[in-house]
Amino acid sequence: MNLVERAKNILITPKTEWEVIKNEQTSTADMFTKYAMILALIPVIATFIGQSFIGISLGPFGSYKIPVTNGLIYAVVYYILSLAGVYLVAFIIDALAPSFGSTKNMNASLKVAVYSYTAAWIAGIFGIIPILGILGILGLYSLYLMYLGLKIVKDTPQDKLVGYLVVVIIIAIVVYFIIGMIVAAIALPSFGSLDSLKGFDLGNWYSEN
Repeated sequence: MNLVERAKNILITPKTEWEVIKNEQTSTADMFTKYAMILALIPVIATFIGQSFIGISLGPFGSYKIPVTNGLIYAVVYYILSLAGVYLVAFIIDALAPSFGSTKNMNASLKVAVYSYTAAWIAGIFGIIPILGILGILGLYSLYLMYLGLKIVKDTPQDKLVGYLVVVIIIAIVVYFIIGMIVAAIALPSFGSLDSLKGFDLGNWYSEN
């Protein structure tokens, strides 16, 4: 499995690539070490550079840069928890499989979870420029990839496919909300320092407005 080819194919020709993925023999270790752990670095590194070196725009208040040390801690914790989140989503997919007439197979569920995240991971590159972070919404294409993955790889009946996807998404949102809270608890202390506010004089701003 070539990472670049797999990422390109799952994004451009997902139906065909899911069929290939369904029939290939891939271990959990390979899916993570040769694919997930590499692509998951994209949003982590991009966000670290964007928040700690480029800075988060605060409009007329200048910009805010998260201290590098805090940024590194944030990045490492987010990276580890995001990968754990992928595994949890796969576990959820597999646990729910019988309820939606789908095939219960953890390896297949991991395939769906890991490769569905491709779009979200790649879209994370926009985090390198915080003001463009909103473009990360392009990562929602991952939902369509998961829809196809559940259908093709998990052999989910068409009439139960949407329900299956919706339930997985709802539970995944809860999982990632918890992950976000944990990461925020680590990152928020860095906002206590006003030394990182650059280019803004509060007195001048009030006098000009």
